[in-house]
Amino acid sequence: MFTRGMDHPDEAAITRLGVMGGTFDPIHLGHLIVASEVRHALELDRIVFMPAARPWQKAIYSNAEHRLVMTALAAAHNKRFAVSRLELDREGATYTVETMTALREFYGPAVKLFFILGADAAAKLDSWVRIEGLREVAELVVVGRPGHTVGDGPTPDSWPVMHRVDVPAIDISSTDLRRRLRRGEPIDFMVTDEVASYIRENGLYVGEEPVDAA
Repeated sequence: MFTRGMDHPDEAAITRLGVMGGTFDPIHLGHLIVASEVRHALELDRIVFMPAARPWQKAIYSNAEHRLVMTALAAAHNKRFAVSRLELDREGATYTVETMTALREFYGPAVKLFFILGADAAAKLDSWVRIEGLREVAELVVVGRPGHTVGDGPTPDSWPVMHRVDVPAIDISSTDLRRRLRRGEPIDFMVTDEVASYIRENGLYVGEEPVDAA
């Protein structure tokens, strides 16, 4: 289920697992910083990056296998990071409740699961499919992002337990990276060197992006 290095923490030693879903189109240093900060704040044993195959709230996204490889290249910098293709191998639209339920079945009740999302995504939780079903399998970790504060307002009792973690304001977005690449502008120090090389070698993000891309 996971891609990781030989020195990665043993599977049996994991009791607290963070899952960071996203399109990762492409993955950038902001994603890695969020994962590192959340892992430290909640004392997680591992962070699993989970690229979405067909994110239901986005109409346009790049090839899933390219996004998976870029995510694996970026995650390889930290032995506490791993990458899963679980959502890529599922048919149809991907929903968080299904992914977390599958992980709960894989790990069993002894491992505590945390799903990490940005404050902008958290503001739309009421539109998530079967959000109430998440309460039985995972807790949520909401992180602050530029332009989006981490609020302390009440949430419905039927929703999952929610933690709030402030992270450094790193104003990098995948949308801006794609635009920079199409304009021939540098992305140095915004993605890892390996991801930048992969983008160049595979000619990704050239041409015009449709206006409804996210």
